[in-house]
Amino acid sequence: MKNILAIFSLLIFVGFAQTAEAQMSKQETKEWKKRIKALSPEQYKALLEENKSLKGQLSSLKKEVAGVDDRIKEKDDQIADYQDQVSSLRRELADAKKKSVEDLGSGASAGNTRSLGAGGAVNEKGVLFKVQIGAFKKKDLSDFSKNNPSFQLDEKDGVMKYTIGMFKDYWEADTFKKYLREMGVKDAWIVAFKDGKRVPIKDVLEGVI
Repeated sequence: MKNILAIFSLLIFVGFAQTAEAQMSKQETKEWKKRIKALSPEQYKALLEENKSLKGQLSSLKKEVAGVDDRIKEKDDQIADYQDQVSSLRRELADAKKKSVEDLGSGASAGNTRSLGAGGAVNEKGVLFKVQIGAFKKKDLSDFSKNNPSFQLDEKDGVMKYTIGMFKDYWEADTFKKYLREMGVKDAWIVAFKDGKRVPIKDVLEGVI
């Protein structure tokens, strides 16, 4: 930051000096010519070398400013790339949720089903995987599950466990879980159901993976 301030200060000084030179009167010009003639060769050489040195410093500072601009642009490009990745993940998550509902809804007419109010019915025969997002004793979100097939409540011993999504395939559930964790739901994890009843996941993994 100090280097950048020094750069701008030097640029302003040089610009001011050039403006002042353009506004010099004829009398002032003659006076400066006399002063230059009065200089010894050594003094004149020293002034030329100092002028050359200052020009070199100015050129170097301009390059440094250009380098800073390039780094800022690179960071802006990285931020834009990260934003695109987040948008892509959100679209994939929405597609996965939609697909899970469509796949399970297509089998609603076969066998063991559980009513979900206005949302219809979901086939729960066989093994299903869901992603649990929390377990609470005092937070009752059951109203939100009435018309949302993918958002369900599993209550036992006064503990309300909330799940999102229903998957026949374990790896689809695992992908969905990872998306949720990337979005900030750090406690998301996979739970298993068999014929509508919650079972230890280890009891069903061997037959489906």
